[in-house]
Amino acid sequence: MTPLQRLRVPEQLPEPMSQYTDGVVADGWIWISGMLALDASGALIGGDDVVAQAERVHENIAAVLAKAGAGFEDVVKVTVYLRRIEDRAAVNTVRRQFFGESRPTSTLVEVSALALPDALVEIDAIARRPESR
Repeated sequence: MTPLQRLRVPEQLPEPMSQYTDGVVADGWIWISGMLALDASGALIGGDDVVAQAERVHENIAAVLAKAGAGFEDVVKVTVYLRRIEDRAAVNTVRRQFFGESRPTSTLVEVSALALPDALVEIDAIARRPESR
């Protein structure tokens, strides 16, 4: 068994809020923590604009994937947490921009709150490293 590789992307993401890391590589799999629309200083990007928040969330996921040597085409599963279920269509337009023709499995959940009061969307992901296929 290969040791876990913990991924941190400090140039793109703030220090985690609690006891976690941005991502972990284990046995060829990449597990990405739930991403909010945060910049490197921890400021929430996008205000009440779910599209702007979703774009930043996907940029943050992209940074962790890149750190692991992967891209959106390697993602096999996402879980999307929305504060307002009616934002689903808007978030899906952003997903198409980042995933292109790639279609991971997906779960969508409406939640009453996220870790930051003004956050509207959070997404976590699981990917397979390209060389592990």
